[in-house]
Amino acid sequence: MPQYLLYFNQQWVGDHSEEWFASRAAPARACVEEMKEAGVYVVAGGLEEAPPLAHADPTSGETVVTDGPYAETKEWLGGFALVDVPDDETAKHWAGRISEACGWPHEVRRFK
Repeated sequence: MPQYLLYFNQQWVGDHSEEWFASRAAPARACVEEMKEAGVYVVAGGLEEAPPLAHADPTSGETVVTDGPYAETKEWLGGFALVDVPDDETAKHWAGRISEACGWPHEVRRFK
């Protein structure tokens, strides 16, 4: 089956109170459990709200690993889920479920 990445950029989350974020934890955990029960779950998680730890660049002929992001950016990946489902429609279903559970938008992309 094809695998799909369901993801969000941190900036799509919006500004909310600590109470609001706490209210999203149970629905998000329940959605992940639903994915597991359906047999589509591969991995899921949120990322720390911090710049990347390092940047690896092999384009000079020698791989150079430096601290921090490659370039300043206004958006960064906030979290993701990887699902193994039969088709685009099923991936869209799970994107809808996880976006409802979290309370912010998600996008879907298929792995090649």
